[in-house]
Amino acid sequence: MKNIVKVPKILLPKGHIDKSKWSVIACDQFTSQPDYWEKLADYVEDSPSALNIIFPEVYLEEKGKQERIKTINSNMYNYLKCGIFEEFEGFILVERTTPDGQKRLGLVIAVDLEEYDYTPENDALIKATEKTVVDRLPPRIEVRKGACLELPHIMMLMDDRKEKIIERLYKSKDFFPKAYDFDLNMNGGHIKGYKIANCAPVIDKLNSLLDKTVLIEKYGSDKPILFAVGDGNHSLATAKECWNKIKKTLKKSEISEHPARYALCELVNLHDKSLQFQPIHRVVLGVDEDFIDYMGKGLEKLDGRAQVKVIYKDKIYYWKVSENPSDAIADIQHLMDTYAKTHKKMVIDYIHGDGHLQEVSKVNDGVGVFMPCLEKDGLFDYVVRRGVLPRKSFSMGHAEDKRYYLECRYIGEPK
Repeated sequence: MKNIVKVPKILLPKGHIDKSKWSVIACDQFTSQPDYWEKLADYVEDSPSALNIIFPEVYLEEKGKQERIKTINSNMYNYLKCGIFEEFEGFILVERTTPDGQKRLGLVIAVDLEEYDYTPENDALIKATEKTVVDRLPPRIEVRKGACLELPHIMMLMDDRKEKIIERLYKSKDFFPKAYDFDLNMNGGHIKGYKIANCAPVIDKLNSLLDKTVLIEKYGSDKPILFAVGDGNHSLATAKECWNKIKKTLKKSEISEHPARYALCELVNLHDKSLQFQPIHRVVLGVDEDFIDYMGKGLEKLDGRAQVKVIYKDKIYYWKVSENPSDAIADIQHLMDTYAKTHKKMVIDYIHGDGHLQEVSKVNDGVGVFMPCLEKDGLFDYVVRRGVLPRKSFSMGHAEDKRYYLECRYIGEPK
C-alpha cells in the first residue's frame, strides 16, 4: 500500500500567543471586500498573526506585489527563528463550531503530492473536484517558492459513509491532549483541536477506503479514489507545481523525505452532517444589459426547465437553466467565458452568500448571478465518472465557515 498519508510535524503557536489574533480566514475569501481585511488588520495590530504570512487575494491587483511577497517570506523566517512555535508530530482532530452553531469535524494530516493530480482526467488517488484555473497559480507560486512555512486552508474530502474514522476518533476526544481551544475572529465561530499521536491505526482505516469491494459498492467501479479536494485546490496545485520544480534539484535518496513533497490539509468526511454545500455566485463587472440579454438567449436555447435569478441596477431578471445543477453551472460558466473572449473589460468575481452578492453587485454596478447549488452526496460519483466540475461550482459552507489558517509546517529552505 502506498503511503498516501504522511504523519506531519505540525507547528502551533505557543500558549502565550493570542490564537484569536493568530488564526485568520482563508486568503481567497472576501475578495471584493477590502473592508473585511482592513478590520481584521486593525484587530490583529502588532500581535503575531497568520495575516502577516499570507497574501489575501483582495490585494492581488494592487501595486507592490513583489514587495508584499518578500515581506511575507521574511515574516515567516522571523516567526520561525523567534520561537513562537511548538512542534507536534501527529494528526490534530478538529472540532469547528461555525457561526450558526453547527459542529464540523476534521483531521489535520499531510498528503503526498505525488498522489495528487488536478488535470481533468487522471488516475491519481487524490483528485480535484473543480477545474483548476492555471492563471491563478503564478502569484501563489511566487509566495510559496520563497517560503519556509506552509499554512493550509485546504479542506480535503473523503467518502466515509459508515463514519468509522473521524467520528469514532471524536467519541474518544476526552482521552487526547488538547492542542487549542478559542474563539475565531471576525464572526468565525469557535475551534478546538486534539493531538492524535498514535496515527498508524487511523492511516490503516483511511487506506481501507481503497478496498476494491468498497469502491464497487459505492461507485459501481473499482476505479480508485481516496480523497477529493473540497476547498483550497489552487493552493494544493501550487504546492504540486513547486514540488515538481524542487524534486528536479534533489538526489533520488532525498526525494521521499523532503518536506515539500507533502502538503498539510484538513480532512473532512463528506457525510459530516454539518457540512453543507453552498452555491458560489458570480458578480460580473464591466458589462451591461447586452450581457444579460446574451446570456438569457444562449441559455434559453438549451431548453432548461429551472431558472436562476439575476440582479442588475435594482432590476431582476431570470435565466432558464437545466434542472441538473452541475449542468446548469457548466452552461452558465461556458457562456460567460465565451462572452469574455470578445469583451476584454469583463471581470468575473466569485461571491459566497446571497447578502454578499447583493452588496457587491450594488456597490460595483455589477451583474449578480445567483447560482444553483450542488447536492454533495453525488460529488465523488461525479468525479469518478466524469472528472472535474467547472471552476467555483460549490462552496462548503458560507464565507465565515471556511477554514482558518492555524497550523503550520516547515517545508524546507527555498532553492
